[in-house]
Amino acid sequence: MKLIFMGTPDFAVGSLESLLEAGHEILLVVSQPDRPKGRSGQPQFSPVKECALRHGLAVFQPEKIKRPEAVEELKKYDADLYVVAAFGQILSAEILAIPKYGCLNVHASLLPKYRGASPIQHAILNGEEYTGITIMSMNEGLDTGDILYQKTLALEPDETFETLHDRLMALGGVAIREALERMERGELHAVRQREEDSCYAPLIKKHMGKMDFSASSVVLDRQVRAMNPWPGAYTELSGKMLKIWKAEPVELNTKAAPGTILFIDRDSFTVSCGSGGLRILELQLEGKKRMDTGAFLLGSSLVEGTMLG
Repeated sequence: MKLIFMGTPDFAVGSLESLLEAGHEILLVVSQPDRPKGRSGQPQFSPVKECALRHGLAVFQPEKIKRPEAVEELKKYDADLYVVAAFGQILSAEILAIPKYGCLNVHASLLPKYRGASPIQHAILNGEEYTGITIMSMNEGLDTGDILYQKTLALEPDETFETLHDRLMALGGVAIREALERMERGELHAVRQREEDSCYAPLIKKHMGKMDFSASSVVLDRQVRAMNPWPGAYTELSGKMLKIWKAEPVELNTKAAPGTILFIDRDSFTVSCGSGGLRILELQLEGKKRMDTGAFLLGSSLVEGTMLG
């Protein structure tokens, strides 16, 4: 098939690479404009643009995809289909109507669950046993189009955003390739989303990493894993930010105010929660490097009874 591919972050690279491997002709890659990044503030290419340039593909980076000049640029290409994966801009009805077979979206959840910007984090936060990839026929709504194809993935008990993102990135590549194979054979059948089963996954913001130890240890463990690596789950220790990178929920026979450090051993310390305790295994104190808790404790005067938060 002759395709236009739209995507921006790492997640979309898996789909682009898979389509190229399958022999589809990518007429154009559309990605977000180069943005300043890091301390230098120098504009950097998006991961999708970097991938496209490695393969010698044409790249288009409109500031606003809905502007007339951007729409006219898209119309220059005789594409059968547009494939969109985490592009970052909403397509207008005019754009959706350009390609012969419409526009497909590669979405990182089992729709109608987790429409929106952060389906991966919310699958972890909500303790889902399964998530996956949905290939959806796009309409003007936010992830509301008909479901064409899905592949399911079981979450691991210690799944973080980073690990689940990478697994779903690879699965997205498999799913879009298989979906297009079925489309060419006339085997794709649209299924309307059940609105009553839908839920929204809003954009992750920094404040969502703040830990509240009155919650259960199970909920806090999910927060630590979902916010890894950004923004990180964090609390305070002696007036300094303390990021928690790895933890595990444990049962407790004793009770203390939430946030109290109850036990300290060679490799960890355990904090009292609303129910249960959270054993801290890896952390980072403000101004210091990320480290195992055991290494942190070697140079710390931390004592049992200290309060976090």
